[in-house]
Amino acid sequence: MEGNKNSKGLKVALGIAVALFLAVGFYSMNLYSTSKEVQNELTQEKQLVMNDLDAMAKQYDEAIGENEVANKSLIEARDRIQGLMDSLKISETNVKSLWRYKKKYLSLQKEMDVLLAQNDSLRVENSYLATSLDSTRVQLEERTLFTDSLLVQNTALAEVVENASILGTAELKGFGVIERTSGKLIPTDRATRADKIRVCFIVAKNNLVQAGDQELYVQVIDPKNNTLGLNEQVIFEDKTLNYSIISKFNYENANLNVCEFVDARGQEKFEKGRYVVNVFNEKDLVSTSEFTLK
Repeated sequence: MEGNKNSKGLKVALGIAVALFLAVGFYSMNLYSTSKEVQNELTQEKQLVMNDLDAMAKQYDEAIGENEVANKSLIEARDRIQGLMDSLKISETNVKSLWRYKKKYLSLQKEMDVLLAQNDSLRVENSYLATSLDSTRVQLEERTLFTDSLLVQNTALAEVVENASILGTAELKGFGVIERTSGKLIPTDRATRADKIRVCFIVAKNNLVQAGDQELYVQVIDPKNNTLGLNEQVIFEDKTLNYSIISKFNYENANLNVCEFVDARGQEKFEKGRYVVNVFNEKDLVSTSEFTLK
């Protein structure tokens, strides 16, 4: 009777042990399964944080690329994000570590909002400044063109005034004359009879020329291209002039009749043929004419 009781008690104890073993096994399996799910969720959350950081880094790269001279603050912020991503890749995948990285991400997100807003404002200011500079450059170019045009006009006007302030001559004539002992002059077209060449012209009135003593250079060239008379030279800058005589007179801002005499070369007689008479005001030719001696 006592043996049956012990056997029955042993069975009960064994049943309880088996039940406990099964309960512990079930709990352990359930705990392992829960741990794997949590680990997978943490891994997914870690990847999401990594994706957010990567997206943030790309936003910085885009903002930096829009500036020819990159903003130093943007570059430093982008480098901090890259450093955080490198650190996150090798970090432990647990709640504590992940929460710490999420806090850093949120802090960087706030910093990015401020920096990008400042960058947008700076870009707008630079755009306005560039537009203003373009407008200023256009105005300067227009002013330069106007100044150049005005300079050209003034230069042209100065040249006109300079040219207009030169004494001119009219009715220039040259012809041979016979000079009597009495002083009487008889015009002739015979080369062998001519004693001198007489050159006459009218100095034209010009209010732009100052009254007073003036002079013009008279040049008579014979058929052999010789300069008659004095045949002396005067140099004006890059031009040399051979003249026959200097005609000097007192100019009073009115038409003035002037006549001059030109001799043959030495004791020679005048050549037959065409003669050219030129009158110069310094280096400028103001009138010319021709005549012929037979």
